[in-house]
Order: sequence, then C-alpha cells, then structure tokens
Amino acid sequence: EVRRQGAVWRQSFTIGVPDAPLQKGEGSTETGTTITFWPSREIFETVEFDYDTLRARFQQMAFLNKGLALTLHDEREVDGAEHRTEKFLYERGLVDYVEHLVKAKKTEVVNADVIAFESEDTVKKISLEVAMQWTTSYTESVHTYANTINTHEGGTHEEGFRAALTTLVNRYARENKLLREKDENLTGDDVREGLTAVISVKLGEPQFEGQTKTKLGNTEAKAYVQRIVGQQLGDWLEKNPSQAKDIIRKGMQASQARLAARKAREQTRR
Repeated sequence: EVRRQGAVWRQSFTIGVPDAPLQKGEGSTETGTTITFWPSREIFETVEFDYDTLRARFQQMAFLNKGLALTLHDEREVDGAEHRTEKFLYERGLVDYVEHLVKAKKTEVVNADVIAFESEDTVKKISLEVAMQWTTSYTESVHTYANTINTHEGGTHEEGFRAALTTLVNRYARENKLLREKDENLTGDDVREGLTAVISVKLGEPQFEGQTKTKLGNTEAKAYVQRIVGQQLGDWLEKNPSQAKDIIRKGMQASQARLAARKAREQTRR
C-alpha cells in the first residue's frame, strides 16, 4: 500500500507474483508505504520471528538514522503475556549509540565528550558519520556499517579510520611534547585501547566481500574516511587540549604496559 500523488495505491502478491494489476484507491494527502505480509514456509526457513532479534535491529537502525522513529509492536499471544510495544528514536544518532555502548561497559570515560563528526561528498556519492569515546577499559569496541549494514568483518572504511587515528594521535602527541624524542610511537593497539567507536558510511555502489558479505571492499572508502577523520579529529584535538591529553595518556599507559610485558617475557627466556 503506497500513499503518493494524492491517492492510496494497492497491490497484493502471492509468492512474489502479483494477484492483480496496481489499483488506485481513495484519495490521500499523506505519503508513505505500508507492507503487510504473511511469511511463507516455502520461502523462509522459519516463520517464527524472534522479538529480541527484531528489537536489536530496530534500535540499531534508529541509531544509524538520527531522527527516524521506529515502532516495534508485537501482537502475538504468548502464555497470556501482554502485547509488547517499543519505540526507538535517537535525535543525536551515533552519539546516542556510543553513549549506549559505553553505558553497557560500566566503566569510566576518559574524554568527557563524545567526539562526533560527519561529512558528505555528493559528487563521489559517499558520506561518513563517526562517533567515538575512550573509556578506562582495556578493550576496544569499534562497530562499522556500510549503508546501514553491519560490516562485522570490517573493510576499507575501518582501515581508513584506523590509519588516520594512529597517525593523528602520534603526531599530536609529539607536537605537544607528550611523547619524547626517544619514545617509540604508539601502536594502533595502544591508541585504540578502551576506545568505543561507530563508523557509518553510505555509498552509491557498495561492494561487499567475505563469505557472509559483511566486509566493505570499496577502495575509495578508505581514502575518504582516512582524510575526513584526519581533518575532523585533528580539529577536535586542537580545540579540546585537556581531553586530548587524557586520550594521549591513555594510549601511553597502554604502550608502557605493552613494553613492560615484552621486557618481562624476554627476561624469562634468558
């Protein structure tokens, strides 16, 4: 059911085949699309929908599309339980997403503000949104998406992000005398320790790789993400020197722990 051009248009299908031609119904000033369907056992492996799976995806989509309201309403009668309804709406998009992920970690934050920026190149048909925050935890949590598809295996957008982040943090640390000349550069692992980040790119023609098609392969995504992250994050560090130093110190602590562990291993092997 589609509402556009001043009317409601309807068409039904059975196993993907139209039952009748498209029909024009009553007038309407609204716009939008309504899809109602019964899952067929001939097509789907299961016709039972898991509420928690749908809930996770609805919430994820709301995070990735700021300002989009999604409502999940379950009318199934299960053991006398009441119908469930949840609405997802995040006006700050990825910032809300990062805060949600950080809250689940139950750790303290290193930089008080979530770092967030976005950019779009209409000619190259690519856009980028990034939100990130460091915590006192020892693990990184980087989530990447391409056209709202969860790219579990990473890809070129993540490669560009990692490259820019490591280069930029080391440069800032040296320019501000936080790293001395004799000190080694921070590794990528040092820099990303405790980092929670969400990277979302949208492309005109995304190319997915890997067995599950959850790895982005577009070469232009790496260069674009690397350039924008380098510019935008660089500006943020310059404008927020106190928080920037806290982030650098977090990486330096990770580096010191890594070097101490390596030295200890070498001692035991002698």
